[in-house]
Amino acid sequence: MVALSGALAGCGGGSGSGSSAAGSSVVSGIVADGYLRNAEVFLDMNGNYQWDAGEPKTVSGQGGAYNLNVPPELVGKYPVVVRPIAGQTVDEDHPSSPISKSYVLSSPAAHTDFISPMSTLIQQKLAGNPGMTMVDAMTQLRSQLNLPVGVNMLGNYVAGTQSGPNTASYQTMYQVATQMAELMAQQAPLVMTGTGVNASRYKTMMGQMNLYMPQIVQNATNGLTITSPAMTTFCNQMTSRLQGTVTGTGFYNYSAMFRNYTSRSSYWNYNGGNWQPGGMMGMR
Repeated sequence: MVALSGALAGCGGGSGSGSSAAGSSVVSGIVADGYLRNAEVFLDMNGNYQWDAGEPKTVSGQGGAYNLNVPPELVGKYPVVVRPIAGQTVDEDHPSSPISKSYVLSSPAAHTDFISPMSTLIQQKLAGNPGMTMVDAMTQLRSQLNLPVGVNMLGNYVAGTQSGPNTASYQTMYQVATQMAELMAQQAPLVMTGTGVNASRYKTMMGQMNLYMPQIVQNATNGLTITSPAMTTFCNQMTSRLQGTVTGTGFYNYSAMFRNYTSRSSYWNYNGGNWQPGGMMGMR
């Protein structure tokens, strides 16, 4: 959501200075695995997934709400990136202590109302495959989670679990998003570099999750953790892949991890009365 500066005075999030800059617009939204309080939120103008001087920045407040002061000419032009910070950011699903490892979330430009692991994967689909449209990316992710048509993959799944016609679908999104965040945190030693991000490894990590999404969905919806045998195998494979990923700016074919398949049958097989990971992409 975008508003003129000053229009959202008193809302959670706020700018780092506590006031709106003259002549700016306010980009507002919510950041979540569960709602994330005291996370760094910034406009990523150079696509390196870390804050640089000159990029608008703020900190999320209660309920994960943020207000980011942005020059009007930049609104909707760049992704908004969130860095939940170890020892500072609180996941309100677990409010007794801050998170122990930093990681990074992102959102497509102009789609920043709810920034989560779901928006992160959609943003990475678009970045990794320039031929993919937003409709394609939303449809593909919906198919990967085996959800019905009409579920908003950029919707607030935390609020969505409380009421409405798609409660069960939002619960699935919530469960999967939680495991995605845990996987991101697990790989933090290889992906995070102090206050920065190894962009090549970050993209590779998200690409591997994209390829393995049906298995993550099955694991999460069966009530298993990322220490289950299937997830342990996947985590070990992803760690090896990240260790072998170039850390500089060399060429890497990320589009191979973000192919534009949108049908459910690309990811799932119906077997024995149940949908199981399979299809063209689901056996990764």
